[in-house]
Amino acid sequence: MDVYNAFLHGDLTEEIYMKLPPGFQSKHPNKVCRLHKSLYGLKQTPRCWFEKLSTTLKEYGFKQALTDYSLFTLERDDHRIHILVYVDDLIITGNSMKATEEFKTYLSTCFHMKDLGPLKYFLGIEVARNSTGIYICQRKYALDIICETCLLGAKPASFPLEQNNKLATSASPLLIEPQKYRRLLGRMIYLVVTRPDLAFSVHFLAQFMQKPREDHWEAALRIVRYLKADPGQGVLLRRDGDFRITRWCDSTGAHVH
Repeated sequence: MDVYNAFLHGDLTEEIYMKLPPGFQSKHPNKVCRLHKSLYGLKQTPRCWFEKLSTTLKEYGFKQALTDYSLFTLERDDHRIHILVYVDDLIITGNSMKATEEFKTYLSTCFHMKDLGPLKYFLGIEVARNSTGIYICQRKYALDIICETCLLGAKPASFPLEQNNKLATSASPLLIEPQKYRRLLGRMIYLVVTRPDLAFSVHFLAQFMQKPREDHWEAALRIVRYLKADPGQGVLLRRDGDFRITRWCDSTGAHVH
């Protein structure tokens, strides 16, 4: 769900004044206005809005998670509702359709809301449903990375990182533009959310953020070429709860993936 003009709902606790806006008719044009509500552009506005929303949810019975302040959970009788908040966008899910609809109706009386329907896309993560479960991936996000590195026409790699690499002791020249390496690794770290097969390689290369070298950059591009082989690969959350972990190891068992 989306909240219209979310930042205008916040209540100010500080004493803040503003100049009279153009077109505002006043008998005292040299005076200023004291704000009672937050406005877009104030540094306090995001905090004021989140406090307003948090208070509203807690009054309904939600509890805020201590490990993630944007996550709220309601447990009442035999039903449960979870809400994930990102600024003015809310993901609402639960095990009771009736309880969820009742809460959405309540929320609509507090704020001007728009129901965007079943979740399909959120913060670069694509969501699809079928009889097996829920499939999440970051295909568009992955393709953006491939396009940004100009590797759309490159040959895909069959694995992300060379096994016997010497990257930790590399003496190749330092990158002239280290920020491009940091940006690429930062984007791939977020990609790991739905691509656990990249976790080891990406976090290994993240060790060299401070002084990346040309060898490190080439290794990062190899991960992108590996990504190109299947940009739509993701994670299936099975509806039967059958969580499966697959592992591979060499003959000695020393290298486990």
